[in-house]
Amino acid sequence: MHAIFQQGHPEAPVLVLLHGTGGDEHSLLEVGKTLNQQASLLSIRGNVLENGMPRFFRRLAEGVYDEADLAARGAELNEFIQEAAEKYQFSLSNVVLVGYSNGANIAIHLLLSDPTFQQAILFHPMYPVDNIPTQSLPETRIFMSLGTHDPIVPVAESQHVIQLFEDRQASVTTLWTRSHQLTYEEVQQAQEWLHA
Repeated sequence: MHAIFQQGHPEAPVLVLLHGTGGDEHSLLEVGKTLNQQASLLSIRGNVLENGMPRFFRRLAEGVYDEADLAARGAELNEFIQEAAEKYQFSLSNVVLVGYSNGANIAIHLLLSDPTFQQAILFHPMYPVDNIPTQSLPETRIFMSLGTHDPIVPVAESQHVIQLFEDRQASVTTLWTRSHQLTYEEVQQAQEWLHA
């Protein structure tokens, strides 16, 4: 996998940046710097291509995931993050997953499948997956932004993601915006949540 690592203060969070469809390892660097200027940044490029656009896992159609591929790519991403933690000498307990759209969706998979990851910022997530682990996540903190008129993620799907984590006792903070586009307001609110 292709990634950029920018070393920050050793006691600051490590933001793992996961772009949306068509993005790359450069797409969320400025967002990461805005969220926390002292944080280390690990920005990863998805290694699945859809019509030439990088993604983190395959889908069968809009809103229909290839769940086997999601599981395989999620395990691959998890292993990559763990190897990066060893290489760059940071603790996985300091990791905050920061995902936008497709990146947020694979971040959900990591949160649900590995209790090591306990903090995440999810911009416009969606998770229409049938086989979801049921374990409780009381130590998990999540900020998520969702759109009231999102052309990609219907409101019912947004509410499904909220319920997914609330049902597992995670602490969930939500911000509703209008569309699917990532806005300054979302990043600002996520920054305040991260520093709280």
